[in-house]
Amino acid sequence: MMTHYYQIAAHRLSFSGDELCNAVEQIAGFSPFRTTEEGDARNLTFTMADAKELLPFREVQYQLEFEDVKGSFGPVADNVYMLSLCPEGKSPLYMWANMEEGKAYLTGNIAECYLLRFALWVGFGLLTNQHHTVAIHSSCIVHQGKAVLFLGESGTGKSTHTRLWRKHIAGATLLNDDSPILRVEDGKVWAYGSPWSGKTPCYKNARYELAGCVRLSQAPHNVIRRLSVLQGYGALHPSCPPEFAYDTMLYDGVSNVISGILAAVPVFHLECLPDKAAAELSCKTLFG
Repeated sequence: MMTHYYQIAAHRLSFSGDELCNAVEQIAGFSPFRTTEEGDARNLTFTMADAKELLPFREVQYQLEFEDVKGSFGPVADNVYMLSLCPEGKSPLYMWANMEEGKAYLTGNIAECYLLRFALWVGFGLLTNQHHTVAIHSSCIVHQGKAVLFLGESGTGKSTHTRLWRKHIAGATLLNDDSPILRVEDGKVWAYGSPWSGKTPCYKNARYELAGCVRLSQAPHNVIRRLSVLQGYGALHPSCPPEFAYDTMLYDGVSNVISGILAAVPVFHLECLPDKAAAELSCKTLFG
């Protein structure tokens, strides 16, 4: 039986079974993270399961919609959470993760890359939730060997602002444009590239220490200010996985990472125009 390994944010993921390994290979973004089975990191396992093993939801904590898909998320047993993805006119996909065992199971329609990609993102988030790790919806730039996260609701200009950095700030590069992964390690916060980068194909197996976070909002001017700890929490929280916000254990895991970020780096709010001056202002504020 085929087994493939991927190293993502210092966690080693193993995918077992020919069908699943072949399906993951078809997803854009995973190949840069391919690794060998050797190493000290604990394996987080993804494997196929029989549909007969599906358990009913104890509670549907979150419902979502994207493209033609309707999804549900919630617990099915103690420390076991399930995601169901039901695309219109197609077979559904189910993923459930046993957090104590460090194992996630899939059954159903793994042939649709967009379903499998999202299920793996949620599964990765579950299996690493208690290990100081969280995926943040943001665009992440790298400058002078440090990472900066730009946060905001969809459409507020995160990708535009990081493009302005790359155009006008010498040496600035993009690490990830949708879902970089943050991990708190020994009091420092590291930003990792990931296989999930939205509409921008940027899949880098790299990590950089985090220099700061900037929440963006559109405005007719360019003004930046540093946020208090409480305001910083409010700036970071909306960009964390929404599926986890309604469960005490999962949200504790997310909250611990946010607390680690706030203890280590500054958080700013930038009201800005989509112009060169906005990029220069945020760069000067963060790097002097």
